[in-house]
Amino acid sequence: MLTEKIQAYHPKNEQEEADQRLILDFLSRNPDALYRSNLAAHITSSAIVVDESMTKVLFAFHNIYRSWSWVGGHNDGEEDSLAVAVRETKEETGVQSVRPWSEDIWMIDSVYVHNHIKHGHYVPDHLHLNLTYLLIADDHEEVRIKADENSGVRWFPIAEVMDHIGEERMKAIYQKAFDAIAEIRNIRK
Repeated sequence: MLTEKIQAYHPKNEQEEADQRLILDFLSRNPDALYRSNLAAHITSSAIVVDESMTKVLFAFHNIYRSWSWVGGHNDGEEDSLAVAVRETKEETGVQSVRPWSEDIWMIDSVYVHNHIKHGHYVPDHLHLNLTYLLIADDHEEVRIKADENSGVRWFPIAEVMDHIGEERMKAIYQKAFDAIAEIRNIRK
């Protein structure tokens, strides 16, 4: 099921074409690709969460990376990456009125993760083979932090959010997302 969804994805650019091949190859060679017990790389699912007008984005201040960022997490054996993205969005932001813009994968990225300490344990450098979904949420609903993962949750105007991103390596991924959102807004007009 997951492999077929990734195969059906139409890459937005050369980077996504390469990452799509990488992820499909990794899945074919690693039966544990859905588990973080694979220390080299594993599948993760993230969400770019926007309001109905697609002018605001919901980001969380990530405790490990000390930056405002998308929400998401490890699949931990779950093949339904959309369900993982929706569940992680609800857990990490407190927002419960969340729906997918589409059930299809919206972006594909291979994200390098630096070694760090999580819950008192060392986590080595590895890759997150990330599948991103575009989700729509109610921007009037109360947000809350998930203290073991983030120390802030807030809506940003998309036009201003890049000024708050502290992770340089993520800026190109977020810009790709915001450019695609701008295209959707233009089509809606």
